Amino acid sequence: MELTVFEILKVVFLGIIEGVTEWLPISSTGHMLLVDRFLQLNASDAFKEMFFVVIQLGAIMAVVLMFWKKMFPFQFSGKEKPVIKKDIFSLWFKVVVACVPGAVVTLLFDDYIEAHLHTPVIIAAALILYGAAFILIEMKNKKRTPVIKDLSGITYKTALLIGLFQVLSIIPGTSRSGATIIGALLIGVSRVAAAEFTFFLAVPVMFGWSVLKILKFGLSFTSAELIILLTGMAVAFVVSVLVIRFLMAFIKKHDFSAFGWYRIALGLAVLFYFIVK
Repeated sequence: MELTVFEILKVVFLGIIEGVTEWLPISSTGHMLLVDRFLQLNASDAFKEMFFVVIQLGAIMAVVLMFWKKMFPFQFSGKEKPVIKKDIFSLWFKVVVACVPGAVVTLLFDDYIEAHLHTPVIIAAALILYGAAFILIEMKNKKRTPVIKDLSGITYKTALLIGLFQVLSIIPGTSRSGATIIGALLIGVSRVAAAEFTFFLAVPVMFGWSVLKILKFGLSFTSAELIILLTGMAVAFVVSVLVIRFLMAFIKKHDFSAFGWYRIALGLAVLFYFIVK
């Protein structure tokens, strides 16, 4: 892999795409795969398969930084022993429960998905389908009040149901955050709580998936590959911080319908381009 200024610029652009799309419910993987169709990295297919997943670690680190107080179950105060926050421990156990369905399906079918479903038509169809789902769900939600208004109201049953919805995100173009948010909204979770639980859920899911992809690729990175990967992660981290702040402010005043319309427009544009082509 030859490292040039143009390749670095491609990676910076991909890092921006990742940082924006990882947290907005519009499918980061779908966007990355589509962008790669037009702006391909000069790298092997094996490296790109790993890169499109591991770059998401930068976005995950942004979540850990911004939600550290809500995520870290220990509180230190001077020389005293750390105080254990049982509610945070409980929340992490619920996150583990939510992770199980997706982990099982990914281990069983990831290779098949990679080989057969990473196509523009599948991505476009998923973008349109779940875009319409967001719009319909938000129309329905205008007439009802959320049953679960914050993270403390999420039970193990709720967590498992959200985890089952996350399984849908194995299809490219669906969006991991989009699938979990749709599931949460359907069972009566507020927008803010749905987004925050999605952030929690992303940490073990994306870390575990990244480890699997790195092990599959192997640890023998060239210097150019390592620079490309670290650059993409760093850009994704910075952009994610800005996007998460935007999203949390946005959903306090607006619903997710705008993202649904965006998904539909993008999906139709993709279908039109490849049909004409």
